[in-house]
Amino acid sequence: MACRPSRVVVPGVVLLVALGIAPIGTAQPAPADPRPLSLDDLAALDALLDGEEAETAALLDTGAVVDVAILGIVLAFAVFSFLRKDDRLKVVSLALSVAYLGFVKASLVSVVDIFGAMRASLPAWQDGQAYYLLIGFTLVSTVLWGRLYCGRICAFGALTQLMDRVVPARLRIEPPAWLDRRLVHLKYGVLAVAVLYVLAGGDTLVYRYIEPFWMFTLSGSALMWTLLALLLLATVFVRNLYCRYLCAVGAGLGLLSNLTVFRIKRWSECATCKLCEKTCEWGAIDGPKILVSECVRCDDCERLYADEDRCPHWLIQKRAARAARG
Repeated sequence: MACRPSRVVVPGVVLLVALGIAPIGTAQPAPADPRPLSLDDLAALDALLDGEEAETAALLDTGAVVDVAILGIVLAFAVFSFLRKDDRLKVVSLALSVAYLGFVKASLVSVVDIFGAMRASLPAWQDGQAYYLLIGFTLVSTVLWGRLYCGRICAFGALTQLMDRVVPARLRIEPPAWLDRRLVHLKYGVLAVAVLYVLAGGDTLVYRYIEPFWMFTLSGSALMWTLLALLLLATVFVRNLYCRYLCAVGAGLGLLSNLTVFRIKRWSECATCKLCEKTCEWGAIDGPKILVSECVRCDDCERLYADEDRCPHWLIQKRAARAARG
């Protein structure tokens, strides 16, 4: 029995030594100096690193191309639905904006972009092609047609417009015209205060408390969620409340829309007819005048404008034609 332990220990020591592991209590040999890398080794390592970088760049390029392609489709469809003046296409466009630009990408034009432009601190081109496509489209479309971005692309604006279609009309409270004309200036005050605050050295994170766009990231503080809940509740009663009265981006685009090239046409009968003015849910029509800074090209009045069975211009034309025929 005294021999049995030695028969177990000796093979065990041999096994540990063979594996390069010294058993406890045995002296460990000094580690051998590492073999220096040869030129061939260095070349192989460089090739491996270059291959990994190329693979990463390819993945990033593919992702950027996909982002730009999908965004391009969403924007192109929005323009198509706008030019066709089709209400069903408009609803699809609004839903696409909420789903993709909102919850999938959380990609909206923000007052943060204005802060970035002020500080000349914008994303690098190789990392932000989709960003520049959205910004470029917004600026160009505003000069061409007015606040098309606000009326069809902005995910939050699209969400409130879809809300308007399901909230019962009896719950709506429409501010009197005199009050509405004053409230629309609030958003310019919000923009001015935010810009001055950041210029004075304030934190750009102030955007979280003047914009609800962060909601699409589904992350925010208890205070931010509380303010958002109050805003959406108020929007149930006053439609498009944030877009009409509080949006700093809308204020900036409203100023730019004074350069609009293709404006809404008006008939001579618009001086006395109130049909479009009563239909406009943005308060952008004042008698024969279109307030371009408030108009988001929702195309409600433009569809009425072309409706030969409802627009007084066409009804008068039909009556005159019947009278001429005798």
